Amino acid sequence: MTGSAEFVLPYGQDGDVRSFAFDVRSAPYSRTILLPGGKEVSSPADATGTVWVEHRLAEQNITVRFEAAVDCMITSPGHAALTGIVTRADEIAIEHLGKRVGFSVQDGGRGRDRVGFTWSASFDQDEAGNWGPARIGTCLAPAAFATVSRGDYTVRHAQLTAPPDGE
Repeated sequence: MTGSAEFVLPYGQDGDVRSFAFDVRSAPYSRTILLPGGKEVSSPADATGTVWVEHRLAEQNITVRFEAAVDCMITSPGHAALTGIVTRADEIAIEHLGKRVGFSVQDGGRGRDRVGFTWSASFDQDEAGNWGPARIGTCLAPAAFATVSRGDYTVRHAQLTAPPDGE
């Protein structure tokens, strides 16, 4: 999954310029996580790479940036869902630092791509019924809801595979 593009939101139209750049590769079974009870697992959806987020706030005349280290990606022909942990953020976006964010991409060909992301459209409810920011699991992202206005994304489908040791 590669590329860089600007996009427009279908809601809250404004003069802002939003863009995502992706350089992500599948890396099946490359990351081991420890589950409760001590079991170690890895995933066919393990991935590596970086996402760069840039949001030009026209009204405030500032640009906000952050980067995320990708940990998971699942593809199908023309589509990708991926997540990463924010590793660097401008001061104004510092609340994202250390948190998982999700992205989706629809590669419809130049001029027909779309993207989605978790932090403006996803919320979660706790056991007491209180609403707050959504907890984002690996490879979870909303549908690609925003239309690319300039740039291009390329999704190369990678089939999920069985573990190398046959388990």
